[in-house]
Amino acid sequence: MIDFEKRKKQLEEEHKKIVALKNKKLALGNGIFDRYENPILTAAHVPLNWKYDFNSQTNPYLLERIGINATFNAGAIKFNNKYILIVRVEGADRKSFFAVAESDNGIDNFNFWEEPVTLPEGDNPDTNVYDMRIVAHEDGWMYGLFCTERKDPNAPVYDQSMAVAQCGIVRTKDLKTWERLADLKTPSPQQRNVVLHPEFVDGQYAFYTRPQDGFIESGTGGGIGFGLSASIENAVIEKELIVDNKNYHTVYEAKNGMGPEPIKTEYGWLFLAHGVRNTAAGLRYVLYMFMTDLKDLTKVIYKPAGYFLAPEGEERIGDVSNVVFSNGWILDEQGTVFIYYASSDTRMHVATSTLDILVDYVINTPADGLRSAATVDRILGNIEKNKVGSVI
Repeated sequence: MIDFEKRKKQLEEEHKKIVALKNKKLALGNGIFDRYENPILTAAHVPLNWKYDFNSQTNPYLLERIGINATFNAGAIKFNNKYILIVRVEGADRKSFFAVAESDNGIDNFNFWEEPVTLPEGDNPDTNVYDMRIVAHEDGWMYGLFCTERKDPNAPVYDQSMAVAQCGIVRTKDLKTWERLADLKTPSPQQRNVVLHPEFVDGQYAFYTRPQDGFIESGTGGGIGFGLSASIENAVIEKELIVDNKNYHTVYEAKNGMGPEPIKTEYGWLFLAHGVRNTAAGLRYVLYMFMTDLKDLTKVIYKPAGYFLAPEGEERIGDVSNVVFSNGWILDEQGTVFIYYASSDTRMHVATSTLDILVDYVINTPADGLRSAATVDRILGNIEKNKVGSVI
């Protein structure tokens, strides 16, 4: 027999070390954002009493009874002066669920709340739920928009992978009690990565969508869409307009979709999105940015070339390798932007910047010329500018 109390103490001490680990900025970066040494959340951060039965009678060997595989793709919001993440937690059974983790400083010591989120089910129960965007809307509610996945009813018996993805909607005032609303209805067969705009547009609720023909492939759909609904309780979008499309031989060639909700600036709405391209090693996900007009949310006015953030080092390794994904960021009162991103569908990280720097990056970084020769021309122009020397 094992020493039950000794093993329990060892587990608790190791867990405390992991949660309390301090985070430091990495060395000199690109000036746009700072990365940090350690992930902010991993499967090891999940509370022990979610995984272990600590009753020596029913679990005499102190085995892990409920396995946790990953913590990733978290929505983010500042609430009660805490940095809050609505984390996608994936069990060893491949079912995802949501859990709230909070930190005092936004970069380390993230602690999960006592219990995971109890998400109400509708008439057609979800098989899997994931990737919630949490948005404080001007109507006074916090809305969580997430992907609800169910088996495709038209799938042949031999194919157990075909699925239908749609946008589920919940709302809350305290992040503890959640009200389930009707799933979003759009003209598209499938919807993922849907984000609610934080303000009314022409008195209606505005949504950024990602129309798809199929569960994996975008088909004739794709691009970041935009649509309006008069109601949020029974949200229906009659028409989707594409704000930002896919483009040949770019980092968003295969697919692109929204990250978190846009941030309002004096120059326009600031967006963080993800782009996908295909490679010999499989799909590669990166993050990119753009800005739309303050009044016309469908008009892109600035869009830097290439990616904003891509996986580096150990970030490239995980359950789905070579992937970064973000569906949460926080602009605090000091103008710091906390960018929460997951790597390879496995763990959560943070990068920090400022609103001023991100606006400068988006407005003044050259756009994609869409040709190799245009890239060389931009570099040559930069070389010539630097020959003049810096003005101090």
